[in-house]
Amino acid sequence: MSSSGLENASWSPRNPAERILMALKMSGSLSASTLGERLGTSGEAARQQLVRLAEEGLVEAHSAAAGRGRPTQLWSLTPSAQARFPDTHAALTVQLLDIVRAQLGEAALDTIISARETDTKAAYEAAVASAGDLKSRVAALTDLRSQEGYMAAWTELPDGSLLLVENHCPICAAATACQGFCRAELDVFRAVLGPDVTVERQDHIVSGGRRCTYSIKARTDVPA
Repeated sequence: MSSSGLENASWSPRNPAERILMALKMSGSLSASTLGERLGTSGEAARQQLVRLAEEGLVEAHSAAAGRGRPTQLWSLTPSAQARFPDTHAALTVQLLDIVRAQLGEAALDTIISARETDTKAAYEAAVASAGDLKSRVAALTDLRSQEGYMAAWTELPDGSLLLVENHCPICAAATACQGFCRAELDVFRAVLGPDVTVERQDHIVSGGRRCTYSIKARTDVPA
């Protein structure tokens, strides 16, 4: 996987407990032994940290079948832990959206979203202008999104398609209050990556997913 975005994330882990939270945020459910390997410590040390985090209500464990042996205990973030990651000016943003909707109507809100979409599209197009092939364009887009706090990464799948992953949404509160933001972002991705590419959202944080993912494929119905 390329360009994990961890280095550019706006939430930077400062201690082992926060490193565990970040690892679970980026990778989903993991075992204590796997976390120990990633943190450069033992599985038991990681488990002790996980127990403390569980007491704080930040992680939870569940069992997963592991072949013919004993079930593996996997750990994942709770909603309380998800809330520790930055959601830029969440309360103020939602309040302003509510005011616009109540005082000026949905049309005014659509105008705001459209203006943001136009500005974002222009900035992204400028940033990926020098990128050549699709992988380079996706890599440039991933870097942009990571800088904006989305903890983005991308990878090439066995079928040749690309997968853009965003492990965090720094505007989640606003997007939940008005999903026009999510629609606009998808439209921007499609415009920036070009007419010879299809972009489809698969997982969606606002709809209950752990992360947002986008399937990116070169179109086969475009004349050479």
